[in-house]
Amino acid sequence: MSFWLIQCLNGLSHASTLFMMAAGLTLVFGVTRIVNFAHGSFYMLGALLAGSWVTQWYPSWADNALTYILAMLIGALCAAMLGALAEISLFRPLRHSPPLYPLVATFGLSLFVHDLLLWFLGPNEVFAPRFPGLKGAVQLGEEFFPQWQLFILCLGPIVWLLLHLLLTKTKWGQQVRAATQDREMLDALGINPAPLMLGVVVLGCGLAGLAGALQLPREPANLQMDLQMVVETFVVVVMGGLGSIAGAFFASVLIGCVHAFGIHFFPQATLVLVFLTMALVLAVRPQGLMGELPGAAQRERVPSFNFGLQSQLLQWLMWGLFVCLALGVMVSGDYAQSVLEDVLVMLLFGLSLQWMMALSGWVSFGHAAYFGLGAYAAALSHVHWHFNALLAILCGATVSVLAASFMVRLLNRSSGVYLAMLSLAFAQVIWASASQWVSLTGGDNGLIGLTFLAETPRWIFQTGLLTLCLLSLLVFKRLVQSSFGAALQAGRDAPQRALASGLAVDKLNAHIFFLSAGLAGLAGALWTISKGAVFPSVASIAQSVDALMMVLMGGVHHLWGSVAGSVFLKGLGAEMARHFEYWRGFLGLVIMLLVVFAPEGILGTRWTPRMVRKSVNQGQA
Repeated sequence: MSFWLIQCLNGLSHASTLFMMAAGLTLVFGVTRIVNFAHGSFYMLGALLAGSWVTQWYPSWADNALTYILAMLIGALCAAMLGALAEISLFRPLRHSPPLYPLVATFGLSLFVHDLLLWFLGPNEVFAPRFPGLKGAVQLGEEFFPQWQLFILCLGPIVWLLLHLLLTKTKWGQQVRAATQDREMLDALGINPAPLMLGVVVLGCGLAGLAGALQLPREPANLQMDLQMVVETFVVVVMGGLGSIAGAFFASVLIGCVHAFGIHFFPQATLVLVFLTMALVLAVRPQGLMGELPGAAQRERVPSFNFGLQSQLLQWLMWGLFVCLALGVMVSGDYAQSVLEDVLVMLLFGLSLQWMMALSGWVSFGHAAYFGLGAYAAALSHVHWHFNALLAILCGATVSVLAASFMVRLLNRSSGVYLAMLSLAFAQVIWASASQWVSLTGGDNGLIGLTFLAETPRWIFQTGLLTLCLLSLLVFKRLVQSSFGAALQAGRDAPQRALASGLAVDKLNAHIFFLSAGLAGLAGALWTISKGAVFPSVASIAQSVDALMMVLMGGVHHLWGSVAGSVFLKGLGAEMARHFEYWRGFLGLVIMLLVVFAPEGILGTRWTPRMVRKSVNQGQA
């Protein structure tokens, strides 16, 4: 009996931390409509600064409970101040941008914060002492439970109660709730939303910093703690229902218990269980535990597709320039050829996501699932059945399409962030399986020594890779101009009207999804052939984020968008890594500047508040 009680307490303690993170993210999203990918960076900032304060700068503070609490509050305050700076300089200029572009900007912010802390505090972990007065444990039967975790457990419901009172009993809270429901109407009533948004972001980021600082007495702070926490936080927010504080609380409790019991019974599949839980909840309730059913989608100005230069001659010159540059790199050194292969493979991967996003409007946070399945299918077919490169590529694409046929029914029932998180859940299951199924995949050691190109000149593979990229671009152009592409875009922009016109929107979305997954699997197989090895990282969150960043940075509705994005992220990133120690931070700064001044991507045109207001007014008229 005591075992079950201890595991429940462990789960509730973890749930309190998750809730403080999720409450802050829910508040920020509800008012600003910004999916803050950098929310985990504020958690990391609060933990590292508070830990450095009590271990390096003022170690005597760790001996007194009040000064230790003060150090934690200082860490939370610094996170809140950074949140205020981010809201003024980054969130506010992007207020009228399409919803996915702030995601790119906050990704850049997370890179910048990571390298800033690396430069300021160094790469080492921070091991803080236990909290004075709460160093012991409470005996429950034959088991013991740490006093500090018991304190954290009690803190979660208190934070929920305080937030509830703040949002329901104060004028500021009522304005926040009104802004969550209809921000434009609040502005029309004469209430300036700017200070309101600033206050919400400060509160949300402060809660994240406090959650991080509170972890110090139980675990070390490090520069890798942001990604895992922000992923679990997204799970809680989406599973609870976007904008629902109460939903975030109950989802935190559920995920905390799954995490606690999963560590004991399934230690190698804990993260898989978390995402499977979210997938099951969203399969039954697509709007989350306490989310509202989506009503009519807010109409946005969708830009017409841009094929590049208007002149036919100039277009052919652009295609020729692309081919000549690639061929020029192919006759250069080994390093340049390696970068070229990476850029071309990632171009195919980015195109696979762009096909789906530009035509159907589906957004995936886990597109690396199909890339990883293609990579492992090619590698395993070569190891066990001695497939050559061509057969391995076909095998990779086929396996990815079969996986897409398994997921398409679930995805057709969801939309927006819910659909994106379902795709992320599937990708995490694939990644965890690749990491833990050692007998088949080799686990973290991967499958190495693959000899696809042992007897084939490298230039033949590179020429074939370049040809596939050109064909994929031409197919993309043809898809957009075809009646199939027009029907897809009609279902994307006005699904109810498309259904009334007799279009089978679900089937159309399924078809483009199969094409997208097949191209992603083909890209994964080519990646395996290029590297001669495959590791679980091919299906990781970072790989999915790379694809999304490439598409959004280059321009979703531009034919050459994935080309520009892959060259920028892979080509420029590889070159900066050779010359700058803190290249990720510099890349993050460049990403933020690009998103602010070119929100439609490198090849897009600038979205301005005036243009968006004009579009909204026309839609209302």
